[in-house]
Amino acid sequence: MYDALIAPFVDNQFLERALYAGVLVAWCCAVVGSFVVLRGLAFVADALAHGVLPGIATAVLLGVPVVLGAAVGTVVMMGGVAVITRRSRLSSDTAIGLFFAGMLAVGVMITSRARSFTGDLTRILFGELLGVDASELWWQAIAVVFVGGVAWTCRRPFLLLCIEPELAATSGFRVRLYETLMLVIVAVAIIASFQSVGTLLVFGMLLAPASTAALVTRRLGAMMLVAAVLGSVCTYAGLLVSYHADLAAGASVVAVAVGVFLATFAGVEIRDAVTGGGIGIPPGAVQRHAHTHDDGAHVHVHGAEHPHGHVPGERR
Repeated sequence: MYDALIAPFVDNQFLERALYAGVLVAWCCAVVGSFVVLRGLAFVADALAHGVLPGIATAVLLGVPVVLGAAVGTVVMMGGVAVITRRSRLSSDTAIGLFFAGMLAVGVMITSRARSFTGDLTRILFGELLGVDASELWWQAIAVVFVGGVAWTCRRPFLLLCIEPELAATSGFRVRLYETLMLVIVAVAIIASFQSVGTLLVFGMLLAPASTAALVTRRLGAMMLVAAVLGSVCTYAGLLVSYHADLAAGASVVAVAVGVFLATFAGVEIRDAVTGGGIGIPPGAVQRHAHTHDDGAHVHVHGAEHPHGHVPGERR
C-alpha cells in the first residue's frame, strides 16, 4: 500500500512538486470556480483560458516570461470585450465569442509560423505539471493569497452579484466595479494555473470541483472549502493514475475531477429519487426571486423556493 500510494511522492521530487502545484491550483480554482459556477461565467472563463494563447505564443517566440504574455493577452481580451459591449448594441456574450474565436485564431497563426513550436504549444495547451519549479510554486502561492484576499474583501457584493446584479446596485455597491474585480480574479487564477495544467485543462479545474461542491453544499463558504478539498484529492489521485499508468499528469488530474463530479451527480440523482429532496445548491438558487437583509453579523440571501446562502460580513 505504501509503495503504491505514498512512495511515488517521497521518492520522486518532480511528482512531489507537481502535487504541491496541483494543490495550489486546486485552492485557487476552488475560490474562483465557485463564483464562476454560481454567477454563470463558464463561457467567460473558457474564453479567457483560450484568449491568453496569443500572448503566451508571442512571449515564447520573443523569449520573455510567458506569464507576462498571458497577462497581456488577458488584458486585451477583457478590454476588447468591455469596449465592444459599451460602444455597440451587441451583447457581452457576442463580444466574448468574437474575441474568443479571434484570439484563438491569432494564437494558432502565431504558433504556425515556428516549426519548432510543437512542443511549446503542447506545453501551453496541456501544461507541464511534472516540470514545475520552485519559483512557479511561489507565484502560484501568491496568486492563491491574492485571489483569496479579493474574494474575502468583496464577499458581500460578489454574493449579491451571484444572486442578481440589481440587488448589488440597490445595496449601494458599484456593480461594474465588482463585476470587473470578479473577472480579474478569474484571469489571475487562469494565468497562475496554466503553466501547471495548461490553458485547456485549467477550465476543467475551475468548473469540476466547484460544480461537485455545488451539488452537496448549501453555503458559499462551504462550497469553496469542499471544492478546494476535492480539487486537492483529485490532484493526488490524478497524479497517482498518471504515475502508474504512464499518462499525462495534467489531463489525468482533470479527468479524475470530472469523473468525481459525474459520480457525485449520479449519487445525488439516486438519493433524490429515493428521498424526494436534495441538499445542494440547485440551478437558479442564487439567481432570481431573491432578497437580502443584514442583521449586523451576517448577510442572509433567501430564494423563493431554495435554501438561503449565507456569508459572514460586517455592517456597512
